[in-house]
Amino acid sequence: MSDLQTQSPAFQQALRQSERLRIYLLLALLAFILVLRGSRTILAPTQDNLATLYMYLVLIGVLAAFEFTTLYALRRAIRDTKPLPGVYWFLNIFIEFLLPAISISGAASSVILPEYRALANPAFLIYFLLLMLTILRLRPPLSILCGFFASGSYLAAAYHLGWRPLLHSMENSLFSPQKNVVTYGVSLIVVGFTAAVVAREFRAQVEAALREAETRRQMEHMQHDLEVARSIQQSLLPHSMPQVAGWDIAAWNQPADQTGGDYYDWQPLPNGKFVTALADVTGHGIGPAMLASVCRAYARTNFRNQDSFVKAMEEINSAVSADVREGRFITFVAAIFGPDSSTVELLSAGHAPLFLYRRKDDSFTLMEAHALPLGISDAFLSDPPHTLEMASGDLLLLATDGFFEWENAREEQFGHDRLGQTIRAARDNSAAEMISKLHQDVLRFANGTKQMDDLTAIVLKRR
Repeated sequence: MSDLQTQSPAFQQALRQSERLRIYLLLALLAFILVLRGSRTILAPTQDNLATLYMYLVLIGVLAAFEFTTLYALRRAIRDTKPLPGVYWFLNIFIEFLLPAISISGAASSVILPEYRALANPAFLIYFLLLMLTILRLRPPLSILCGFFASGSYLAAAYHLGWRPLLHSMENSLFSPQKNVVTYGVSLIVVGFTAAVVAREFRAQVEAALREAETRRQMEHMQHDLEVARSIQQSLLPHSMPQVAGWDIAAWNQPADQTGGDYYDWQPLPNGKFVTALADVTGHGIGPAMLASVCRAYARTNFRNQDSFVKAMEEINSAVSADVREGRFITFVAAIFGPDSSTVELLSAGHAPLFLYRRKDDSFTLMEAHALPLGISDAFLSDPPHTLEMASGDLLLLATDGFFEWENAREEQFGHDRLGQTIRAARDNSAAEMISKLHQDVLRFANGTKQMDDLTAIVLKRR
């Protein structure tokens, strides 16, 4: 028995509902038998027909009462999602298959020879109908058991009527009643096995449908969780960038999935300056998103509490290293600037290239990182931060590789050169307009290919 059969509440509920349907059909069958028997008695009101009708009224009344009791128990089981006792199944088989057996043994015509009475009674057909209904139980072994029980009860009824097995008789006729009764009995076993095969197929279909429904439910639950995570992550991003005299600052983020591993942030420092930071966690999805949020918290705490730029980065790296697993790391870059100052301090932990545009000579410079990404090593070994003097119109672009590594259908990357061309073309625009144009140019270049990585950019432009 599979795990789905034994553990899935949904499958057990499906079994109970299928059994309820089987009982409904059985009750309809009993009503049909009663109507058929009553019509025959009305058309031919003989003593035998009247006696048979009374017998059917009693048998069907008892069986119907049992089925209605079972139906009540099933309804409660379905409502409370509780299983029926195991003894029910065997008691149910015993009582239901007594109906055709008693009908055969008690409603035989006296004008038919005893050995032929079990063959000439139409009540035998009830066995087939009952065996067909066992398919709805979705329990192949139970259908087989019903086949054997039907065969045994039929042979017992035939024996009661006078049939005896053919053991030492010289009767070799293929159509002898002795052989045909056995053939009838064997046919019930065959029908039981056939019903089991069909029940097995139905059960497989039900299991497949339940697995699909469960998968869909899990996907919907996961989608909901991702939407919540995306909402939380987006709420952690700054709603606006700081208004700093002498600077035009803009930032933007678009994850590749519902959640991403990129983030940007800014905060004022105790000395009156500001720090803006950008991070890119390896991978994208809910795991990197959580790590990005943790990194943001570490950065905010340490930039506020440390006087030294390098010391703050050391503390951030130490905290991140304690949290990330092997194979995970974060590229991180931060820039410190102040109002009415043309100086920018720049320090990158594994995030490169960094793009510097000089308006005076229309030059575009790519700078490398100063240290390894956060989380690679417990020790933060770094070159000194860059100190950049920014003239009017100069700008610093901090961007994740989702921009310049986005490929088109020919598997060509957008690249650094195209990014530089976009910056030059937008040099007279505001910082926000510059990011917007960069995104549009990348989309135009990609021409419909899927975004595979998160997009995050910060533009720090000297007014």
